[in-house]
Amino acid sequence: MSNMIEEYDFDNLGIEEIKNISYGRNWPVVYILRGKKEAYVGETINAYQRMKQHKRNPKRRTLNKVNIIYDSEFNKSAILDIESLLINYMLSDQKYKLQNISSGINSQSNYYCRENYLNKFDDIWKSLLKQGLVKHDRLFLENLDIFKFSPYKALTDDQHIAAIDIIKALIDNKVQKKKSTFIVNGSPGTGKSVLAIYLMKLLVESQQAVNELNFIDDNINFITLLNLISQYYGQLKVGLVVPMESLRKTLKSVFKQIPGLKAKMVIGPSEVVKEHYDILIVDEAHRLRRRVNLQAGQYHTFDAINKGLKLYDETHQNDGDELDWILKSSDYQILFYDSHQSIKPSDIRKEKFEEIIEKVGTTQFTLTSQMRVKGGEYYITSIYKLLGQEIKKQIEVENYELKIFDDVNDMFELIKSKDKEEGLCRMVAGYAWPWRTKDVSYHDIDKEKLFDINIDGHHYIWNHTNKDWVNSLNAINEIGCIHTVQGYDLNYVGVIIGNEIKYDNVNQKIYIDSDNYFDKNGKKSLKTQQELYDYIINIYKVLLTRGIKGTYIYICNPELKEYFKQYIK
Repeated sequence: MSNMIEEYDFDNLGIEEIKNISYGRNWPVVYILRGKKEAYVGETINAYQRMKQHKRNPKRRTLNKVNIIYDSEFNKSAILDIESLLINYMLSDQKYKLQNISSGINSQSNYYCRENYLNKFDDIWKSLLKQGLVKHDRLFLENLDIFKFSPYKALTDDQHIAAIDIIKALIDNKVQKKKSTFIVNGSPGTGKSVLAIYLMKLLVESQQAVNELNFIDDNINFITLLNLISQYYGQLKVGLVVPMESLRKTLKSVFKQIPGLKAKMVIGPSEVVKEHYDILIVDEAHRLRRRVNLQAGQYHTFDAINKGLKLYDETHQNDGDELDWILKSSDYQILFYDSHQSIKPSDIRKEKFEEIIEKVGTTQFTLTSQMRVKGGEYYITSIYKLLGQEIKKQIEVENYELKIFDDVNDMFELIKSKDKEEGLCRMVAGYAWPWRTKDVSYHDIDKEKLFDINIDGHHYIWNHTNKDWVNSLNAINEIGCIHTVQGYDLNYVGVIIGNEIKYDNVNQKIYIDSDNYFDKNGKKSLKTQQELYDYIINIYKVLLTRGIKGTYIYICNPELKEYFKQYIK
């Protein structure tokens, strides 16, 4: 038999019918239980017994049909993989509201002929589309934020280890009445945000998950862990702290669409002080701020919070920062951190995190598996070495488009073409031009007379919003700055490296030209030129690691371009 999708009534007669078919009792299958508005996706090696279990579950009473997906080549590893994919795509498709909760901590392991089964999933999805069980094709769904940030994704091995160890430590520390901090390190694309949201959903739904899984008890160790969380914590008060306003807005929108999560669970650093939390999960913790280079009105808020927490110092030499607020407002903290993505003097310094790491009760984890960039960890490491002038040989990356352009407009036109084909392709740049169009509506701009960026007679404008710019209507015609793309994935990214970073052929060194760096808050209060150098290098580490399928580069400084061309074909 090839893969097929068969439909049955989800009632006693339908379940008995499943009992008597060839794949009904001793064969691995994936299934979709569904009603008018809700659905549940699962996998089993005994569809008959599993349907009987579901029939006893009060939550399934709204469902009246079951579609069973079977194949002569299915095995346990394959159906776990296909189940995970199906949940993620159906969650994003939004034809049905999913009843699935966090049903276990499954790792994304390789297995025999996995590529073959991933191809089978493409056929399955096309069949579901044809039968009207889903609404959208896969490419459309893959570009949605809800797909990228889904908490239902199978975890990589290092995510899996971190999740299990964090849950166990939370239980042990509660028993011993100890407070603790967890720091999860990871370079761009290692799934920090995905794991943060996964843990958020898991912890929020721990009691519901126990009740749900007791009907289907093939994950007994996981049920035991969740039982212990519920026993020692009761109803957990958990918040997801997101320092960057743009990403916070995006994740609030995502949380509205995920069963069990609410937009109000995604909060800014200043909101944590309004109540006490059992656990605060902090995404992009490297972007938490100290009292430096704030906008005028923000100093008052900062000082008021510090006074309330008794962290205020009139000299402002020992004021509290946003990390202090989080530590004061929660018993346990899970910080997702990457020192290479700190890009402004207002960001909390690396030394503060190092102090926390040295404290008793802090546990570190490191994520290394590359989930974003198809060029893998090799590409990320190579870009870091290139910018750090530690590279020894040419970058030869497979399954990834990496190219340097001599004409910036050629790059822009290719990005526009790729965006029409694949969606989510954007142009970005270092902050090497002033923002003249900041207060002017895009439709009122005559780019021959008013523009931000001029390169060889080609005129461009900066992003007209910092809030969710990547998904804004006119983003493809604008150039995004660092503050618009940190934390986001793009299919292809065109990166303009401006004249704030140059190359000295005589000394064979990259150096910074601060006169061409126009982020005023990005260079105030710096003590040394080295600090500015580090921040700007980090900005390009972020920009050059946004692209899933490819990165295109235009370099303004001729000497720097030649340096890059030595190592990029």
